[in-house]
Amino acid sequence: MTSSLLTASLLAGIALSSPVLAEQDWPYPQDTPAAQPLSIGYAGQQPSDISRILLSRGAQSAQMGPDGSVIAFTSSVTGSPQLWVKHLKDGRQQQLTFGNGVRNYRWHPDGRHLIYTADNEGNEREAFVMITLDGKHEKPLLPANDSFRALGPVSPDGRYLAYASTERNGRDFDLYLLDLEQGGSKRIYEAEFGYYPVSWRPGSATLLVAEVRGEDANNLYALDTDKGDGTLKTLFKPDVAARYNNIQWQADGTGFYFTTNQDGEMMALAYYDYANSQTATVRSVQHNIEDVQLCQQDRTLMWRENDQGIDRLYIQDQQTRQATPIDTPTGTLSLSCGNTASAAILLRGPDTPGDVYVLNLNDPTPRLVLPSTLAGLSAEQFVFPTVVQFPARDGVMLQGLLYLPETPQGEVPPVVIDIHGGPTAQSKASWQPLTQYLVSRGIAVLDINVRGSTGFGKTYARLDNQTKRLDSVRDLVDALAWLKKDGRVDAQRAAAMGGSYGGYMVNAVMGAYPQAFKAGASFVGVADWVKALQNASPGLKASDRIEYGDIREPRWQAFYAANSPINTVNNIIAPMFYQHGVNDPRDPVEESDTMVKSLRAKGIPVTYLRFADEGHSVTKLENRVIFYRELAAFLERHLASPEKEN
Repeated sequence: MTSSLLTASLLAGIALSSPVLAEQDWPYPQDTPAAQPLSIGYAGQQPSDISRILLSRGAQSAQMGPDGSVIAFTSSVTGSPQLWVKHLKDGRQQQLTFGNGVRNYRWHPDGRHLIYTADNEGNEREAFVMITLDGKHEKPLLPANDSFRALGPVSPDGRYLAYASTERNGRDFDLYLLDLEQGGSKRIYEAEFGYYPVSWRPGSATLLVAEVRGEDANNLYALDTDKGDGTLKTLFKPDVAARYNNIQWQADGTGFYFTTNQDGEMMALAYYDYANSQTATVRSVQHNIEDVQLCQQDRTLMWRENDQGIDRLYIQDQQTRQATPIDTPTGTLSLSCGNTASAAILLRGPDTPGDVYVLNLNDPTPRLVLPSTLAGLSAEQFVFPTVVQFPARDGVMLQGLLYLPETPQGEVPPVVIDIHGGPTAQSKASWQPLTQYLVSRGIAVLDINVRGSTGFGKTYARLDNQTKRLDSVRDLVDALAWLKKDGRVDAQRAAAMGGSYGGYMVNAVMGAYPQAFKAGASFVGVADWVKALQNASPGLKASDRIEYGDIREPRWQAFYAANSPINTVNNIIAPMFYQHGVNDPRDPVEESDTMVKSLRAKGIPVTYLRFADEGHSVTKLENRVIFYRELAAFLERHLASPEKEN
C-alpha cells in the first residue's frame, strides 16, 4: 500500500489501537518473537534451513490480460505479496506495488489498468486502488476504513466496479457500484448476511449475485442495476443447497457456462440458457471440475479436474465439442485467458513454488514464461505425496496425502497429522514449504482430508455440520489407528498440527483424546466457539450460521458451551505449540491466549509465538522463518525416539 493510503487508513479509524493494547496486556513478553538472522547456509547443505526453502519463490497467482500480451501476477520475492506484470513480447517483468502487500486484484477491461486491494498488517479491512500498467499512476478508489469489503467484477464497458461491503451496519455484505469515471459509490442492494457480486452479463446492466449458503454452497440471482429497485431475479435456489461457481458468459450474453453440484455429488460443467432459464450438463466425471474459462471469443473452453488433490488440464474446441487433456507437471493449476488464443496457467506443485506457462489454444503445448526459483535447492530433494484412503470407525472413507522422508534402513519416522483450515477446504499436492521442511528433517506428514473437506462430494463436505462437529475430530484418532496398522511411520510418535479451523481441531483432539498424540501445534485456532461465532468477522458470520448453527439461538449456545476446546483444556497432557497474530480479525488472539494461560497454569509445557504485526496468517518472511524454525525444533524435541531422548 502506498504511504498516502496508509495515512488515510489510519485517519479513517482502522482498529489498530486494540492490538497494541492486547500486546501491552499480555503478561509473557517472551512470547513476542524477536527478529532472527536468516542463516540460509550453503547450497546443497542438508537438511536445508527453512529460510532457503521460503526464499524459493514463484508466482502466487496469475491472470492473463485482455489482449493476451501481458500477465499480471503476485509474488512475495520482496518479502510480502506484491503485484507484478510480465510482458510476453519482450519478456520484461515489472513490480507495480510496494508496501504492506496486495490481497486481491483484477484486470480492468481496457487492459491498461489493474485494480488491487490492500490492508494494514493483516486486519483484512481493504482499500481499493487502480494502477496503470506501467505502475506510474495510482488512483485511490476506496480508502480503508472499519468496513470489510469484497472485490467484485468490472462492468464490460469499464465504467463500474461492483463490490460488497459491510459499511452500513458492520455485519451484512451489501452490494455497491463504484463509478470509475466520475467517482463515488451507490448501494444497489441491501442484504442480510452475505451477498457478493459475481459477473456482469455482456451488453447489459445485469449483475449476477451469489448469496452465501453455508461454507460450501450459494444461491445465484440476477440484479438489474439500471432499475435501481433492488429486486433479485432467482436463477438457482434449490431446496438442497448446491454450489454455482466459475460463471463464464458467452460474448453475446445469451448464456453462460458454470460449475455446479446441484444434480450430483461432484462439481459438473454445465450451461445456462439465460433467455429460456434452462440448464444443460456439458461434462460430468467422478471428481470435481473447476476453474472453467471461456476463451478466444467463445471458441475454446478450458478447465481443470481435481482428482484426489491433483489437477488435470483440459481444453475443448467449441465447434467439435472434443475435450483434450493437456500434459502438465504434477500439482495444482490456476487458469486464465483473455480475448486471444493465449491462456495463462499457474502451476504450484510439491517441487514448484509457482511456474507460469502460456498455452496457445490453437497449438496446446504449455510454454514456460515465468519460472520459479528454488534458491539454490535441488528439485529432486522435494518429496511428492502418496494418496492414501482408509476407513473411519463408522465406515466413512477418509483421504490424505502422505509425505515420507528418507530414513536409514530399519528406522521409521515420526509423523505429523496436518489438518487444513476451512473447514470446507482440501489438502492438495501443492507447494508447501513447511511440509517439505519437516520432511527434510525426518518427520513424515499426513496432509489429511477429514470429513467436511471439499473435493469428495457434497455429502462428504457436510458430514461435520452442526451437531456432527466432533465426528471430524474423531477422524484424527482413526487416522492415527490406521497409520499404526500401515507401518510406514511410527504412530507412537505423532503430533497433531493445523491452522485456523485446523487449529481448532488440534485444540479439540488434544483435549478429547489426551492419550492419542505426543504433541499438538495449533495456529490461530478457536478455543471458545460461543465467543468465536458471536464475534466472528462478517464474512464468516454469513456462512457460519449454516455450517455451525445460528449462535443467536440458545440451543447452539448451549451446544458450543459444552463442546468448545476451552472446556476440555484441563484434559490436555501433552506439550503444546501455539501461534497467533495480534491483528487477527477472524479468530481473535484471545482464543490462543486463553488456551496458553490455562495450560501454563497447570504446568503443561507451552511454546507460544504471538506476532504483533500479523493477522490470520503469517505473511512476512522474517516472521515465517521464526515460526517454522521454532515449530520444527518443538516437534523434533517432543517426537524424538526414546534412544535419542536418552
